[in-house]
Amino acid sequence: MKPSTELFDLIKSLSKSEKRFFKLSSSLQTGEKNYLKIFDAIDKQSEYDEGAIKHAFRNETFIKHFPSEKNHLYKLILKSLRAYHSDNSVSSVLKQEIKNIEILYNKALFKECNKFLMRSKKMAIEHEKFYYLFELISWEKMLLEEALEDGQFTKDLDTLIKEEQEVIEKLRNLAAYHVLYSKINYVFRSGGFVRNEDDRSLVEEIKNHPLIKGKNTALSQRAATICYYTQGFCNLANGDYDTAQLKFMRVKEILDKSPHIRRDLAKRYVRTLSNIISCQIDQGNYADAREMTEELKSVSKAKGFGSTDVQVSIYKDTNIAELKVCHFTGEFEKGLALVNEIVEGMHKHEGKLHKEQVLSFYYQIAYIYFGAGLYNKSLFWINKVLNDNENTLRQDIYSYARLFNLVIHYELGNFDLLEYITKSTQRYLSKRNRDYQLEKLVIEYMRKFIRANNVVEKKDLFSEFRSELDQVIQGPEQKIVLKYFDFMKWADSKIENATFAETVRKAI
Repeated sequence: MKPSTELFDLIKSLSKSEKRFFKLSSSLQTGEKNYLKIFDAIDKQSEYDEGAIKHAFRNETFIKHFPSEKNHLYKLILKSLRAYHSDNSVSSVLKQEIKNIEILYNKALFKECNKFLMRSKKMAIEHEKFYYLFELISWEKMLLEEALEDGQFTKDLDTLIKEEQEVIEKLRNLAAYHVLYSKINYVFRSGGFVRNEDDRSLVEEIKNHPLIKGKNTALSQRAATICYYTQGFCNLANGDYDTAQLKFMRVKEILDKSPHIRRDLAKRYVRTLSNIISCQIDQGNYADAREMTEELKSVSKAKGFGSTDVQVSIYKDTNIAELKVCHFTGEFEKGLALVNEIVEGMHKHEGKLHKEQVLSFYYQIAYIYFGAGLYNKSLFWINKVLNDNENTLRQDIYSYARLFNLVIHYELGNFDLLEYITKSTQRYLSKRNRDYQLEKLVIEYMRKFIRANNVVEKKDLFSEFRSELDQVIQGPEQKIVLKYFDFMKWADSKIENATFAETVRKAI
């Protein structure tokens, strides 16, 4: 069995300051510190090699029970990280404060306990931390009992009970919004956009839900951000990018006005800005998209946005946005200048980028190389998508990659191979419960293109193809395909005997 790399991954994720804190914490302990030897040995490795570590410490007694030593080290590092980051988030602070309240209460230091409780309660209310607030109110009721026994009648139990009920309602309200968000997010994470009648029914169900359709149904700012965020997604699904952008902008406004909540919802804020950029690109507002991309980059330096997962999200969203703008403006040479740095970033963040993010990079880089006329390199990157299929993840990318793959092979003149690939693409799409007419049209004409006998016949076929594209691409659902590859611009380039990049730039 291959040794687990969990400890290696944890050590490699540590920053210099986190490592220093761990070493300082360890120095306060007495006795043999075998775990530090293991820590240093693993930290020096670029790839985990357990055999090398066992060989290096072959004369040490602890190596005989190496698995337990690794487990011990793993727990010590987590303990050190908890201490290091104890004041980095409101949740961490509130957890500590509640523990302090418990300790003081058990020692019958009720006056001091109440001071901690009031301070923590104020923080929980300000940051809308309802779970902690509920627990704090429970402690407050216990302190009230102690006060009543001591003859103090400064607080009203009924008021506390009413406050507790309001917190419970806010929790229920927030939980209900989270469920709706999870449903709409599933549609976009699994397919990218609505693909069929089942997806459309689900989106309509969410769109018409009383919590989404109604007014003033959110009982907190956190719930309001989810409400507008979900509304934005529903409008995206229907191709209404203008309204979607307004909804996402509303989320941004709420969080900008509440920086303390924004810090706690850093990931949602990043995604919100990313969605705004996508809407701007879809509407052809490329200057606004570039401006918002720069704003998203600047957020990486803001307080609360320094965690690894948020930094990786900002890296992914800003770079994907820049590549997409290059696609739609025909500035493929500018995109080429970004590729090397992006690939370096992918190596740097290897293991931290989600599969969906990696696939998006592969696809966008393939598009850049295609637009620049470097078809072999484009094929290399699109193959990285095609060779890494998963049945539950972003089937839109996998499906459109297959259509894009047909175009790349056509440009490379691989007509014999195209005959086979076209059939396999049709089989793949037919099994994916997709109902886009444009996909069928592309496959139909690709067969015709590769069988054409001369240049004139091909040009006539491309003219027919372009004409049928105009008829098919009427609604937003059909236009979705053009977000992945602009078949209309490609057909125009063949009719006008121009490069794909020239045709894209001409159309702006």
